[in-house]
Amino acid sequence: MDLAELKKQLFVEARTHRSFSSKGVDDTILHEIYELAKFGPTANNYCPMRLTFVKSQKAKEKLIETASEGNRPKIASAPVTIIIAYDVDYYKHISLLSPHADVSKIAAQPELERDKFARELSWLQAGYILIAARLLGLDCGPMNGFNKNLADEAFYSGTSWRSNMLINLGYGDYEEMRPRAPRIDFVNACQIL
Repeated sequence: MDLAELKKQLFVEARTHRSFSSKGVDDTILHEIYELAKFGPTANNYCPMRLTFVKSQKAKEKLIETASEGNRPKIASAPVTIIIAYDVDYYKHISLLSPHADVSKIAAQPELERDKFARELSWLQAGYILIAARLLGLDCGPMNGFNKNLADEAFYSGTSWRSNMLINLGYGDYEEMRPRAPRIDFVNACQIL
């Protein structure tokens, strides 16, 4: 694939899907998504993102219960929904990921401070997940309309993981696709100083 085709696949023709075909997603692809995305840079290589790939009917039902009414059919349609989470105790892996850092200093920070930092970095890492999934030929439907407290109770009770966003994965149903919405042009969205 040449660069022009790759640009189309990852950005120009990539869309947010709300409905998916019944074709499943093999677990090997899910592994590959993570193996690609994990190399995306984060602050100090702290890598706080954690993923839960929701595939089983039982897990889907639990997740659907946490979603807003409009997002429930989207989750039900997708073969896989990723809960993009983060670990507020990410510092436990710093000695491996960033051996030059002072782990004790980070561990001593208030949990609220670590939570904010990890949440922000997990948004960045979610972008890498989207790009990796699109590169591997999957369609994506990122969304935020769910009750994070309920999701944390259902999936992460008693852990240091916290949910942040959802990404539906699969092979999009293009017959249900809305026309592409406009984007802001460079002049109105950017400046070069």
